[in-house]
Amino acid sequence: MNELASRQEICRIGASLYACGYVHASAGNISVKLEDGSFLITPTDACLGHLVASELAHVSAEGAQLSGAHASKTLTLHRSIYVAAPHARCVIHTHATHLVSLTLQGVWHKADIVPPITPYYVMKVGHVPLVAYQRPGAAAVATEVTAHIRNSTAQQKPIRAVMLERLGPVVWHQTPAEASAVLEELEETAKLWLMSDRQASALTQAQIDELRETFHALW
Repeated sequence: MNELASRQEICRIGASLYACGYVHASAGNISVKLEDGSFLITPTDACLGHLVASELAHVSAEGAQLSGAHASKTLTLHRSIYVAAPHARCVIHTHATHLVSLTLQGVWHKADIVPPITPYYVMKVGHVPLVAYQRPGAAAVATEVTAHIRNSTAQQKPIRAVMLERLGPVVWHQTPAEASAVLEELEETAKLWLMSDRQASALTQAQIDELRETFHALW
């Protein structure tokens, strides 16, 4: 997508996530990497449900503000993800309710915040590690997320998301629509697991292997 189309798509995805209740108030942010290596990112304290395309922050590849409102404080994290995951063209962070609640109650494992209880979670999301709490915008978070991406890639199990403890998920993909789909599937899986009182059993290894062979699932 060109810059204009990217601006419009960020606003569309933001409005969709807001309407579905995946974001609230001024929580969350969305960025897109443009063809020239620069970025569009939602402004700090912006409501994703009421974004204005012309007001999105345009930031250089080096992180310098080029135009628009002041960039989100998570810019460092977004830029780090784009470096570590070169295929990524969109990063979305929200404070999705059920996922944040899950970190308060206790995740399944630090390497996998919820068990693989549905086939679409295995196919569309994959492994999601927990990143221990640090204040919003902390530079150390970007370092830890980068390490998770590189370690998972080295193990040939690339990840598309991490979960920031007490803050919310960060997901990335090739387009805003694909990144949004990952986020929605992740949030709904957390909701299902919490609804089962965290008792729902994971798919068996044989069932997961079948999804790998049939649909090339990343799990």
